[in-house]
Amino acid sequence: MADITENQQIKYEKLKQYIKELGSVAVAFSSGVDSTFLLKAAHDVLGDNAIAVTARSCSFPKRELNEAVDFCKKEGIRHFICDSEELKIEGFAQNPKNRCYLCKHELFEEIKKIADKNGIACIAEGSNMDDNGDYRPGLKAVAELGIKSPLRESKMTKDDIRALSKMLGLPTWDKQSFACLSSRFVYGETISEEKLGMVEKAEQLLLDYGFHQVRVRIHGLLARIEIMPEEFPKLLEQNVREDIAKKFKEYGFTYVTMDILGYRMGSMNETLGENDKTTADSSLRGKNE
Repeated sequence: MADITENQQIKYEKLKQYIKELGSVAVAFSSGVDSTFLLKAAHDVLGDNAIAVTARSCSFPKRELNEAVDFCKKEGIRHFICDSEELKIEGFAQNPKNRCYLCKHELFEEIKKIADKNGIACIAEGSNMDDNGDYRPGLKAVAELGIKSPLRESKMTKDDIRALSKMLGLPTWDKQSFACLSSRFVYGETISEEKLGMVEKAEQLLLDYGFHQVRVRIHGLLARIEIMPEEFPKLLEQNVREDIAKKFKEYGFTYVTMDILGYRMGSMNETLGENDKTTADSSLRGKNE
């Protein structure tokens, strides 16, 4: 059993009690670190009164969908897959600053339909306390629609979730952080199914090469690779560098670059002003913190 701190154990007990009080819950499940841990805890506490709902779309890699299906089968969790095509949402393809709000609002409405049909009282999502520090317009939809955020309610950080996931034997305890592929586009640049496919193939190539934490940000037909700085030397090996550039161009990119600052969460948000960044957070105060 992995070592956890007393404080982490207290948070875990608080989480289980919170979930128990919900009675029944549909977890928005992406197979990422946070939602996998939340789903496991919910199923352990509520059994068949906890279900998983995963949205299938062109901005969600097939790799992640397959992992979601496999996890639910292994754990014996009822799993529902809904089609949530973001590009059909009015305004989404133009990639406005509130893109994530538009997507999450539609997603949770779809999950609510499944929850209602199956007699499930609540919907839960996996944001944690570390999400308070970045621009997260999707959390505005969480607040508006009354979606539960058990990990935030339990004051859990990403480190807490990884440590407790390791204790529970979850394969995601050291999985790389992930966000939907639409987050790779600079605000205002049109999102298309073709370009989402380019990004998915490019990131999969980097993962296949063994890079752990990757992002391929797209600027027109220019790819900006973000990896951890300690992995820079590997990317710059001549055979690796040349093969990646060759394949990226086959995928449709004209130029291939490496960001010398390396991977960082939400780097596209660096183009936003402070007023933009505070919009979503202000709507949540007193609800999830």
